[in-house]
Amino acid sequence: MASTVVSMARSMLGAVISVAASAAATEMSLLIGVRKDIWFIKDELKTMQAFLVAAEKTKNKDLLLKVWAEQVRDLAYGIEDCLDEFMVHVGSQSRYRRLLKLKDRHRIASQIRDLKARVEEVSNRNTRYNLITVDASSSIDEVNSYTEDIRNHSASNIDEAELVGFAKAKQELIEMVDVNSRDGLCKMIFLVGMGGLGKTTLARKAYESKQDIMNKFSCCAWVTVSQSFSKIEMLKDMIRQLLGTDTLRKCLKHLEGKSVQVDDLGMYLRKELEQKRYFIVLDDLWTINAWNWIKDFAFPIRNNKGSRIIETTRDVGLAGKCTSESLIYHLKHLQIQDATNLLLRKSGKTQEDMKNDKEMMIVVNKMVKKCGGLPLAVLTIGGMLANKRVTEWENIYKQIPSELEVNPSLEAMRRIVTMSYNWLPSHLKSCFLYLSIFPEDFEIKSSRLIERWISEGFVRARVGVNIEDVGISYFTELINRSMIQPSKVSIEGVVKSCRVHDIVRDVMISISRDENFVYVAANNVTGTMDETFRHVVYHGSMCQKIVMDWSHVRSITVFGERSLGPSPSVCSPDMRMLRALDLENAQFQVTQKDISNIGLFRHLKYLNFSQPRGFSHIYKLPRSIGRLQGLRTLNIRDSYITELPIEICRLKSLHSLHCTRKKSYDYFNLIDPEGCLLSTFCWPMLFTPLEDPSDCTEKVAELHMAWSSRWSESKGVRVPKGVGKLKDLQILEVVDISRTSGKAIKELGELVQLRKLSVLTQGASKQKCKVLCDAIQKLTCLRSLSVEGSLEWLHSELEWMPWRDSWLGWQSDAFGQALLNWQRNKGRRQNHGNTRATSQPHAPSSWNLLL
Repeated sequence: MASTVVSMARSMLGAVISVAASAAATEMSLLIGVRKDIWFIKDELKTMQAFLVAAEKTKNKDLLLKVWAEQVRDLAYGIEDCLDEFMVHVGSQSRYRRLLKLKDRHRIASQIRDLKARVEEVSNRNTRYNLITVDASSSIDEVNSYTEDIRNHSASNIDEAELVGFAKAKQELIEMVDVNSRDGLCKMIFLVGMGGLGKTTLARKAYESKQDIMNKFSCCAWVTVSQSFSKIEMLKDMIRQLLGTDTLRKCLKHLEGKSVQVDDLGMYLRKELEQKRYFIVLDDLWTINAWNWIKDFAFPIRNNKGSRIIETTRDVGLAGKCTSESLIYHLKHLQIQDATNLLLRKSGKTQEDMKNDKEMMIVVNKMVKKCGGLPLAVLTIGGMLANKRVTEWENIYKQIPSELEVNPSLEAMRRIVTMSYNWLPSHLKSCFLYLSIFPEDFEIKSSRLIERWISEGFVRARVGVNIEDVGISYFTELINRSMIQPSKVSIEGVVKSCRVHDIVRDVMISISRDENFVYVAANNVTGTMDETFRHVVYHGSMCQKIVMDWSHVRSITVFGERSLGPSPSVCSPDMRMLRALDLENAQFQVTQKDISNIGLFRHLKYLNFSQPRGFSHIYKLPRSIGRLQGLRTLNIRDSYITELPIEICRLKSLHSLHCTRKKSYDYFNLIDPEGCLLSTFCWPMLFTPLEDPSDCTEKVAELHMAWSSRWSESKGVRVPKGVGKLKDLQILEVVDISRTSGKAIKELGELVQLRKLSVLTQGASKQKCKVLCDAIQKLTCLRSLSVEGSLEWLHSELEWMPWRDSWLGWQSDAFGQALLNWQRNKGRRQNHGNTRATSQPHAPSSWNLLL
């Protein structure tokens, strides 16, 4: 693993050098006498980076070099933490407050001088032991010589599986499923093959076939089993997919007041499925015990509706114990020609290129043979070849494990993935390893991932290029290299989400653990951690408390129930260096008390309290939110927040603001009048045990929130005056125009960088709507505009709109066509629009416009 350690250390240095340069350029660095020290640190880090470039090129990476690279990596983290603290103090807006922090500045100056001494010692250690020799040409980072124009990025989203013979396999599998047989007992088909052969790809292609599968069954579900799974969470997920989210909520509400047990959920699911014709894929089954449990607890004994289940597994023996040989589909390796076509496509070459280049033909044939017909191996190797000259292909071929050809084992596949990781440019390595925070087979939204990359400092700014576009280019390149797999693709060909192959994820987690990069706290894992991890993620519902040094943790991500270690509060003061807090997939209630100390996280850049499953009980952002001067992304979707505080206008670095609210408070249930009455008037104060009398204030606030929330049908929020100060804002959703002041609406026109805007106009006056239209005309960077509510006001205001004829048609059925020719001040652009008609044929109720 020495090569991966060297690669990661080198990747870290690139970001830290940039931070050091920014810190040295500040006036404060001169005032406290550390500017020379910071410049010295920066220069030494650049020298270390050059040494690591040379080290990556050496074949023999011994233990001594590995230890030195680890020291460089840890030193880089320490420097970045210290300089981040320094920049937070520099960014303080009040000169009076700066004077009060002289003690802090003295502490930071001392830390910088200590770091300088450590840098000197680590640098001298390399010289002392003569670890690496380097020439001047080695100091050039490939990211700086990366000549591809990132604005022209485009992943090849062609369905590669269809190109390599999977069409026939898909048809054979569907024939085995026998979808037209609408009676008889549930049939269980096992799809068998080794890791990397394409079992999940084939099963998913069959599952997503609407004509063959979706339209023939009343309900469908895709369930990932994996080696360690939570029984309760699996049953919840099956209920949600097969019966709907509302049904799951009703089931959990029915069980409210007692501990949710596996037996309760299993009994509920079996009863509901008895009269349904269902189709289920159980992906990645490992043991006979897991299969017996799923079969007994999840599926009804009697179901004569012709239901079908497909199980994918690597264990042919397991399949033989579970079903007859006639219901086992053995997935074969790729044929030579299919593998050749796939390799050429991934490398950006054609059959014609190979015919005209004999050297290419020879090395391609050798590679295809050595890959042993494994699609994952072919895709991974092809991704490495894409950015290499043909003359370099032979060198890559020599590194492919020879045993892959005769004995395609998992270990050989892991070595290929590791080799592919080592070939990644340094700026992509941290981005790739960061994916290990997501659970197995999790569908990762590209927007969420890229926003998190940027907040962590993994995406390096380019002159004249929007940093989000740079992040998209990173994402696209990982897809082109087959390190991640596209999952959902829009009609425009844009990849909206991705997944990670389980073998690739195994390697990713292994490297992350070795690098002290990501610590995954899974079910029943406990203990004391001696190492300092930078990113901590919780998976499952049985996570134990982890005793570790939280002071250097940069991100917390939760997939499952509450277990945040050192403090019962989400916002623990021990996690002062936190950059990203992501609770979108947390399965516990995030309350007002949890976020009361959010202002402690002065380094926070990404804050996600969105909880689409309905766990959020946040009704107000604390005023301390204004202290988060570096915050880039704030996601508070699906909360009870009705308005944004004035302090939000102090967040000058804010790029994305997502705020949608629930339409009603969970305590209310009009079907139960007595309970509704108690909830409205006295439940928060009289019927809730208060361990702390101070909680009474919180309960009163919840009562107010519940009352105001219940009778409002708006899903938007009120934005305050001063919103025009957020000059870097690019995404804003959803603004309730009726409840926002005219001055604040006018200020929307000052958000000149805005690319996406969503507004709600229901109940807004014509005057406010006219102010909104004036503001929209000034947003020259706008790419996406969404309006929900009555649009009747537009017809009376069209006279003053210079581009009215090309923006809105008088007839709702002509509305979408008119949007295709929307003429803006900068000329014509082609757009796509859609409407949702209401009872009034001439007034569409909502529309979305993509520029």
